[in-house]
Amino acid sequence: MRLRDLLGLVGFVALLSVAGCGGGRGTRSEGSPVTPPQPDAEILLQSATLGPSDVIEIRVYEEPRLSGVFRLDPDGTVQFPMVGTVKAAGMTPGQFAEHLTAQLKTGFIRNPQVTVLLKELNSKRVIVFGQVARPGTFPFQEGMTVIQALTMAGGFKDLAAQDKTVLTRVVDGVEKRFVVPVEAIGLGREPNLALQPGDIIFVPETWL
Repeated sequence: MRLRDLLGLVGFVALLSVAGCGGGRGTRSEGSPVTPPQPDAEILLQSATLGPSDVIEIRVYEEPRLSGVFRLDPDGTVQFPMVGTVKAAGMTPGQFAEHLTAQLKTGFIRNPQVTVLLKELNSKRVIVFGQVARPGTFPFQEGMTVIQALTMAGGFKDLAAQDKTVLTRVVDGVEKRFVVPVEAIGLGREPNLALQPGDIIFVPETWL
């Protein structure tokens, strides 16, 4: 089977999954909303666990020489002034702030006050495939939207069924699929949709 035919088949199956309980409308599944819940970007970033290539901002109160923006190394560590190599992978920003505070108390600063903010979730990904110019996996960014992800994927191909774009997302531990009216969003008729790490966007081929 050709790749193009395979992608078309995947799109058809995905759309059937969305429409299966929707009373024929194709945009609603029983027990789930028409559109996925909008994630709170700030809560999402600060509750995410850190990983390789993530970018964080570390602020140490009244210590500008220790404050700055850092990128995690491939092994999940950060080279931090005065402390040296510190492992950050697997911790939330808050947990890493507590860890750094403990490190700085050990002979460096009497009462350090450390804040860690996650700027880029490069270790977390969003997947875009189907009828787009450059399908692939893209780093999740703060405030990332479905339109932004599709733009990063090079936009639609000529045969793309734009308003049948399917978003797959895990909601409360259950994988759900939603039809996203991308064309209507682009025209300002529907609100843009914020993404979260792990989202999968599939653009099917239009059925002529």
